[in-house]
Amino acid sequence: MRFQKMATAIIGMILLLFMPGAGLGCQTAAESQIRAVLDEQIRCWNKGDLEAFMKGYWKNDSLMFIGSSGVVYGYQNTLQRYKKSYRDTAQMGKLNFEILHVKRLSPEYYYVVGKWFLRRSVGDIGGYYNLLFRKIRGSWKIVADHSS
Repeated sequence: MRFQKMATAIIGMILLLFMPGAGLGCQTAAESQIRAVLDEQIRCWNKGDLEAFMKGYWKNDSLMFIGSSGVVYGYQNTLQRYKKSYRDTAQMGKLNFEILHVKRLSPEYYYVVGKWFLRRSVGDIGGYYNLLFRKIRGSWKIVADHSS
């Protein structure tokens, strides 16, 4: 009986390893696309282009950004917040993300948790973020951002 339980457990683990998306480092197409959005945001930020950086966000009045100064609603308000906080490339510095967790919530929503870091001549800063991505008209967009 003990051998049968052990054999069943081993077979279950082997099957789990070969299930789509179950292996370590295995990414779904959606996760790869979401990571590409974040990589593009890093590239645009590091060029000092906030307008291009914002293309990763949902261009809608319902976009929600939560930061240290509270909640901001709307694409334009979020862009203005970034422009006010990061007036020039010295303030912007060089951005880096470390993705800690990507979780599929449904076919059209993903949740991402990570760290952000700005290396700047005016002093380095960093923190954590959680993002809610939604697939809108075939593209993954950030619909909610909580960064601290």
